[in-house]
Amino acid sequence: MNKIITYLAIYFISLSGVLAQVTSEEIMINNMEIQLSGTLTFSADKQPLLIWVHGSGNVDRNGNQAGVDIKANYIKQFRDAVNEENIAFFSFDKRTANPKNMEFMKDGILFSDFIMDVKEVINHFKDDKRFSQIILAGHSQGSLIAMGALEYADKYISISGPGEAVDQVLIKQISKQNPILGVSVKNHFKELAETGSIKEVNPMLLSIFSEPNQPFFKSWMKENPADVIKTVEIPILIINGDKDLQVMVDDAKTLHEANPKSELVIIENMNHVLKDIQKDEDNMKSYYSADYPISQKLIETVVTFINK
Repeated sequence: MNKIITYLAIYFISLSGVLAQVTSEEIMINNMEIQLSGTLTFSADKQPLLIWVHGSGNVDRNGNQAGVDIKANYIKQFRDAVNEENIAFFSFDKRTANPKNMEFMKDGILFSDFIMDVKEVINHFKDDKRFSQIILAGHSQGSLIAMGALEYADKYISISGPGEAVDQVLIKQISKQNPILGVSVKNHFKELAETGSIKEVNPMLLSIFSEPNQPFFKSWMKENPADVIKTVEIPILIINGDKDLQVMVDDAKTLHEANPKSELVIIENMNHVLKDIQKDEDNMKSYYSADYPISQKLIETVVTFINK
């Protein structure tokens, strides 16, 4: 009888942990006129807080993008998974995902603007006694953005972060698809670096090198992730998936070699939007559907790193 009571007690204790209520708060953070609306979720005080730093594009707090029909919902899946592991989570609509910000960006933006957005987010939470530590997780472009905003962070996670400056990344990506167009990309970046603008853009590259985008790329290409990560002194976790079609495993290795104190984990079958991909034909499909599961190995790796 005593054994039965003991087993029941263990069962209900375990069940209470699973059913721990997650508190959700809608928070507005302002960087001057720019509005960064986000969602904070946590289940108890003194939990570590993981702050998500977005990749490129008009990415919202859940990992979706209007206009290009990206509906992977990967950040929402990540949030739910780490909340179950007693880790608080905050993600926000990137400034480019909020239509209210458009009038304040009509003259263009600089790469440093994204860094300042993240710094404002950290300033909002750095003195919040509900949280035991702050971890920045930068995804894709956000890997480099997060590196520039680590002043009050306790740990740093790079997920699918490029290891080279953006001009080198784009030259390689486009050359692989179209070698002739790749030469144009190389020449455009060279002209941009030397003169500050591109007089005549290849019509096939207007979506990249439109006039409002040129100051942004000029400011971005000055930052080499492999150089910046050398200056990071807090604990670092570098993650990449071997099914990532946008950022290669070699990029993660480059970052790790630049800062050998970092921890490097290559996750089998994980793609760029953090999904577990068992069939190659599902890789791109997973960008447009929330039905594909997030990599559980990713979650396990992140949780272990945070709890060290």
